[in-house]
Amino acid sequence: MNGSLRQSMAWLHTWSGLLLGWLLVAVFVTGTSAYYREEISLWMEPELHQSARSGDTVDLAWQTLGRIAADARSWDISLPDARNPAVQLRWQPAGEEQPRQGGGRNRGEQVWMDAGSGEVLTPRETRGGHFLYRFHFELYGVPRLWARWLICIATMFMLVAIISGVITHKKIFKDFFTFRPGKGQRSWLDAHNASAVLALPFHFMITYSGLLLFMVMLMPWGIDAAYDGDRRAFFDEAFPRSTEAPGPAGEPADMVAIGPLAEATAARFERPVSRIEVQHPNRENARIRISVEQDVAISGRRRGGSPTQVFQGSSGDLLETIEPSQAPAPLMGKVYNVMTNLHLVRFADPVVRLLFFFSGLAGSAMVATGMLLWVSKRTQQLRRQQPGAALKLVNGLNMASITGLLAAIGAYFAANRLLPTALAERSSWEIRVFFLVWLVSLVHGLLRPHRRGWIEQLAVITVLWLALPFVDMATTDSHLFSAAAWRLGALAGFDLICLLLGTLWGYTLWRVARPKPDKRKPARARQPALAEGNT
Repeated sequence: MNGSLRQSMAWLHTWSGLLLGWLLVAVFVTGTSAYYREEISLWMEPELHQSARSGDTVDLAWQTLGRIAADARSWDISLPDARNPAVQLRWQPAGEEQPRQGGGRNRGEQVWMDAGSGEVLTPRETRGGHFLYRFHFELYGVPRLWARWLICIATMFMLVAIISGVITHKKIFKDFFTFRPGKGQRSWLDAHNASAVLALPFHFMITYSGLLLFMVMLMPWGIDAAYDGDRRAFFDEAFPRSTEAPGPAGEPADMVAIGPLAEATAARFERPVSRIEVQHPNRENARIRISVEQDVAISGRRRGGSPTQVFQGSSGDLLETIEPSQAPAPLMGKVYNVMTNLHLVRFADPVVRLLFFFSGLAGSAMVATGMLLWVSKRTQQLRRQQPGAALKLVNGLNMASITGLLAAIGAYFAANRLLPTALAERSSWEIRVFFLVWLVSLVHGLLRPHRRGWIEQLAVITVLWLALPFVDMATTDSHLFSAAAWRLGALAGFDLICLLLGTLWGYTLWRVARPKPDKRKPARARQPALAEGNT
C-alpha cells in the first residue's frame, strides 16, 4: 500500500475480499436463505401441510393439552399464522425445572397438532431452514464461540472490502449500466460492479448490522465498565421484560372453557389470538394469558410485549389487560432494535421480504464474481504460461464455494424427501449429506480446477435443482400441482424457486460449455492488381 490512495484501496479491496471470500460466499448464501427459514422448514415437514385453522382450533388445542399434559406445570399454545399452518403445543412437566445442557431455560416437551382435526402430528425429524440459518453465523461442528469470532472477522473483512471498493471504482455508478458479455475478465468485472452497486446500501447495512449483533462479544469493555461486569443488568435495562414469578401450584381444580376467553381477547384487540400461556393448569390458582400478535415496526416491538389479557383459570375472571407501552425506549435500545430488525427482517411484509431476498442474492453474486474476477485476471496475466499450483488451488476452492455449496444445499433438500422417515438421527443424516456432497465437490474441484470441472459441477446442480420439484411430487401430496401447495403459497413458491434457479444454472452451463469463438481474424484475400491501363 505504497501507491496512491486508489491504488492502496484496490490492493486492500482485492486481498480483504480474497482471503476469506470462500467463507463469505457461504455466509451470504445461507444468510439469504434464512429470510425464508420458516417457509423452508415448513416445506421440509410435509406432515404439517394438510393442517388448516378452523373456528374450533383453540378448543381442540385446549382439549389435547388436557389429555396429554394434564399435570404439567405450564402450557404454551402457539396458534397458526401466515407462515405456519399447524398448532405447536409445549408444556413443562411437573417437578423441578431442569436447565438445558449448556445453559439456558429448558423449554420442556412439545408436539404439533392439526389445527382442523386436533390430531397430534409427528413430522419427520429435520432441522429444516434453521440449520442453514444457524450455519450462517455459527457454522457447524465448530465450538460456538470460535465460530462466531471467525464469522465476525470475515464480516469485518467484508466491510473493509465494501468501503475500499467504493473508493477504488471512481466510475462505479457509470459502470453499473455497462455489461459486456463474452469478454472474459471484462465481463466478470461488469457483473461484479453491477451486483455491488445494485444493492450497495443493503450490503453495507447487512454487514454493519451483523457486527452490531455481536457487539457484546466484540467490544464488551464499555458495558463491563458501566455495569461492573454484570452484562445481564445491561440487557435488563436496555430490553426490559416481565419478571413475574409463577409461584407454587395450588389445589386441583377444573378450568373454564377457553373458547369464550379467546373470543373476548380477539374482540378486545380486534385481531386474532396468536398465543395462549397457562401457569399451573388444572389448579385453583391457574392463570391464563391470551395474546394477539402486535405489529412490528422497524424500530422493534413496543415495550411490554404483545397485547394480552390475563384471566383467572378456574373462574374466567379478567385479572389484567396489558397493552404495549407507548413510552419511548432508551436510545441505545432503539438503535439496536433498528439494526437487528433490519438484519433479521422481523418487520417485513411479503414484498419487503422478497426484496431483501433478492438483495441477498445480489450480495452472494457480488462475492462470487469477485472471486472469479481474481482468477480471470491472473489467468490473463499468465496466458503464455502454465497456471501454477496456487492459481489452481484458488480456482478449485472457488468451484467448491460456489457450485459445490449450491450442490450441497440441493442435496440437503433432496435428502429430506428421500431418506426414510423412520431413520434414526434423521436430521443429522440430512446434515451429513450436505457436508458429504460439499466435500465431494471440493475434492472434484481440486482435481479438475479448470473449465471442464466447472462444466461438470454446473451440470450436477442444474439437474439437482430442476429435479427437486419432481422429487417433491413423487414423495408428497403437497407439490406444485396440488391444492395444498397453493393454499400455503410457500410450498408452491419453494418449487417455483427451485425451477427458476435450476434454469439459471442451466443457462450458465450453456454459456460456459459452448465452444469459444475463434478470435483470430481471417487473412484478407489478396486482390489481383489491375493491369495499368485496363478499363
